[in-house]
Amino acid sequence: MADVNHAGAVGGWTRVVTARPRLTLLLALLFTALAVVAGSGVGDRLSSGGFEAPGSQSSYATKALAEHFPDSQPNLVLLVDTRGGDPDDPAVAAEGRRLAARLAADPDVSGVSSYWDTRAPVLRAKDGSSAMIAARLRGDDDAVAAEVERIAPAYRGAHGPVSVTVGGTAEVQHEMQTTIQQDLLRAEMIALPITLVLLVMVFGSAVAALLPLGIGIIAILGTSAVLRGITGFTDVSVFAENLTTALGLGLAIDYSLFIVRRFREELSAGADPRRAVATTLRTAGRTVLFSALTVAAALAAMLVFPQYFLRSFAYAGVAVVVLAAAAALIVLPAALVLLGGRVNALDLRRLLRRRSRAGAAAVEPGARYAALARLVMRRAPAFAVAAVAALLLLGLPFLRVQFGSADDRQLPSGAEAHVVQQHLRQDYAGSPVGAITVLAEGADPAALADYRARVAGLPGVVRVEDPVAGKEAGTAYLTVVPKGAAVDSGPQHLVGEIRGVRTDFRASVTGQSAVLVDSKHAIAQRLPWAAAIIGVVTLLLVFLLTGSVIVPVQAVLLNALSLTAMFGAVVWVFQDGHLSGLLGFTATGSIETSLPVLMFCVAFGLSMDYGVFLLSRIKEEYDRTGDHQSSIVFGLRRTGGLITAAAVILAVVMVGVGMSRVANTKMLGLGIALAVLMDAMVIRTLLVPAVMRLTGRATWWAPPVLRRFHERFGISEGGGVVHGGGGDEASRPGGRRDPEPAARS
Repeated sequence: MADVNHAGAVGGWTRVVTARPRLTLLLALLFTALAVVAGSGVGDRLSSGGFEAPGSQSSYATKALAEHFPDSQPNLVLLVDTRGGDPDDPAVAAEGRRLAARLAADPDVSGVSSYWDTRAPVLRAKDGSSAMIAARLRGDDDAVAAEVERIAPAYRGAHGPVSVTVGGTAEVQHEMQTTIQQDLLRAEMIALPITLVLLVMVFGSAVAALLPLGIGIIAILGTSAVLRGITGFTDVSVFAENLTTALGLGLAIDYSLFIVRRFREELSAGADPRRAVATTLRTAGRTVLFSALTVAAALAAMLVFPQYFLRSFAYAGVAVVVLAAAAALIVLPAALVLLGGRVNALDLRRLLRRRSRAGAAAVEPGARYAALARLVMRRAPAFAVAAVAALLLLGLPFLRVQFGSADDRQLPSGAEAHVVQQHLRQDYAGSPVGAITVLAEGADPAALADYRARVAGLPGVVRVEDPVAGKEAGTAYLTVVPKGAAVDSGPQHLVGEIRGVRTDFRASVTGQSAVLVDSKHAIAQRLPWAAAIIGVVTLLLVFLLTGSVIVPVQAVLLNALSLTAMFGAVVWVFQDGHLSGLLGFTATGSIETSLPVLMFCVAFGLSMDYGVFLLSRIKEEYDRTGDHQSSIVFGLRRTGGLITAAAVILAVVMVGVGMSRVANTKMLGLGIALAVLMDAMVIRTLLVPAVMRLTGRATWWAPPVLRRFHERFGISEGGGVVHGGGGDEASRPGGRRDPEPAARS
């Protein structure tokens, strides 16, 4: 039966992978070299925006205002410090007018307005210490990024009696993009050496430890090339680079640990390298494939959202998952065929094992996890209730979450753009920062005046500026100054109130508050679809793996439960500001609207990654013995150390990302690191055995029609198509038991 399964199910694939291993590795090297060339310069083509909802009212109004009223939405600000003088001093005024004229003469600049030309009070600091020159840079995000990189250095610094600092959304985005790229390089320099040390500790062999890094490099460079290609068709967020590095390394390590461990088991049982690879692909390889599908499905769900910030993570995430799995199932087996027994070479733990043998008897690998599983199952109700209660308690802060939008406060407090924007918030009365803009089309003067009066009478309105008429008849815009910051609930509610004012003309509302309102609406509208995609695909894949209708439901619920601590910590730390001094960020009192969605999809996918590893081994043993409780012990013994090691290494990589100076990236890295550790150390080691013990043999129940479906199409780690009791060779008469894994317990 084993030979039949091998020849029919994976024999052909194994021959393709292992027939010419040197050629396979050469092609992989060529692919990597081409990816380096194709992906070069991808960072310069990525954008730092993408939080707004295209097709929304605010998106339409923003584009129309940029076309008809370029000075209505300045994206570049020159903050002119008078150095203790007065903005109206003749020398200061002359220099201010000269700077404004020079900026207006630039062909890439439109709509320049300055205090010295307009005498507008909103462009002068309340204490007279500075004044403002505001301008609009032409073009899309990529063009604006290039323009601000050219223009800002020419104006920054001392100019006669004044000194200039540069701000505005264009400079904020430029500094954010530059900071993220610098932080990503730093994270890689820190995380890679630590990861290598941890891999050596887990594998023992320095040779085996290098294999996951090679797989990760292929996945990361390949994904960079994919993103470079995608930027030719659509916008891609600069934040996607962080996910590429973290997931590329993390998944490469997960898949390599699983495959190399199984390969070493087969070698130690006496198989030759080619046969060991064939068995590994039939068992661990199938589990890796299922795991990759679940992670890819969770990340692909972000494609349903209109914001390119979220869609970018789907592009990067799916690409890096596919490439990591492909490299693990093609390149890694070829390397293992060539290495054979040398995969255990340079065993750096040999001295430690000698000392262990010289002292007390060595602990059997996995014994601690087996003992923990038995303890948990003896007290299953207590462990289940305590773990669930603890996770829900940790998640309670999320109940008071306030959603906001990303702004300059994502940058370090000393960043120039952050400092300028903070001055505008604090020192300028009625600053355009946070104002609501209403575009009026087809309005006669009387109707517009009546509309302005009604808007001015709404609660929460400080004042409404005089309408600014455009060149086209009936076209104008109004600036509404609200009480509070743009991300506060008051201005967001005011957006709805303004939109509710009846008019005889078309009135479109935009501004930071309106963009936030529309973004939240778009996410809420698409969220059920994303959740449905993740849920249905996960349920189907876990059913195909286990043949049970109970286990998939347990997997989805426990995975979701594992994320409560992450969401609670995000609010407690990043919204409320606890540990902000230690972690080095500015708390804004809100969480960027898209971040929880992103973190859920990534963390849920990674949790399923570990869940599939554990369930596949439990199912394998249950098919062999039919003993429910011993199967749980077996599964945890075989995978507990593996999952913990993989989680710790991935957490190190994510903490490296979390060391970024950009608050959103810091939140993403540290939050997912926490979720991964909670999943490995609480869900997999405590809740899964406790819940499976409580459900007993009913865990494996399925109605007859689904059981027949699984018998035909289901796949287990034990081999090919599952027939009744399972397809593992250990389940046949005389079938051998696999030795314990080489990974540390």
